[in-house]
Amino acid sequence: MPAPVAVEDPTDPRLADYVGLTDAALRRRVEQGRGIFIAEGELVIRQLLASRYPVRSVLVTAPRLARLQDVLGGLPAPVYVAPQAVLEAVAGFALHRGAVAAAARLPPAPPAALLDGARVVAVLEGLNDHENIGAVFRNAAALGVDAVLLSPTCADPLYRRAVRVSMGQVLHVPFTTSAPWPASLREVAAAGFEVVALTPHAAAEPVACLAEGARPVALLLGAEGAGLSAGALAAADRWVRVPMRRGVDSLNVATAAAIAFHRVQERWDGGPAAHD
Repeated sequence: MPAPVAVEDPTDPRLADYVGLTDAALRRRVEQGRGIFIAEGELVIRQLLASRYPVRSVLVTAPRLARLQDVLGGLPAPVYVAPQAVLEAVAGFALHRGAVAAAARLPPAPPAALLDGARVVAVLEGLNDHENIGAVFRNAAALGVDAVLLSPTCADPLYRRAVRVSMGQVLHVPFTTSAPWPASLREVAAAGFEVVALTPHAAAEPVACLAEGARPVALLLGAEGAGLSAGALAAADRWVRVPMRRGVDSLNVATAAAIAFHRVQERWDGGPAAHD
């Protein structure tokens, strides 16, 4: 690691990647234009440094630098050290975690490359809430999902909040956009996957049925409220639901996804632990 660089001025151009982290419109322009994303917090930065994503720089307070020294030692990217007030002036909010990093995005992989050899993939349609996206990726990593396909209307999995809620796991679960939508679901089926729609519809089978069978599974998950579109439901081989008590219409999408991920792993001996 090059020697840490002290920065006292929040307008220093070397910190441009970190400006206005709570301004969603600005961040979309900056991150998509530069091909970057932001990792926030010590735990997430550790996950970033263990991932394939190239780090552009790290911005930390002195106390956080000391805590991250064990993983920053071999980093070729610059490490900027600034007072807490400077971090907050740059980011635009009280950045209590005291550490952020900027990294380069990777070129999107073709869906076929992610499907090849996978046993379980999650297919997300229209999930536009960053916290839900992050939670789904965290569950996917924990419960043996091999890859995630996203419809073009999904939120950005590498948006700062999504990365943070995923506890950095979005940096380890392969993902890409599946288009055109929903016609591209035919390619998933053609790759040998059983396409299963998770829906509260009364005609759906109980989620326990996912434990049966030996085919690879593609689990379709829709946005809260709207649910899966008619086109996505029509593309599914079967529908499944999580049985619930009367008077409760649905579960949070990440919670429902976790239940489905767990049950589908029972198709194979060893369950999720086999992926350790």
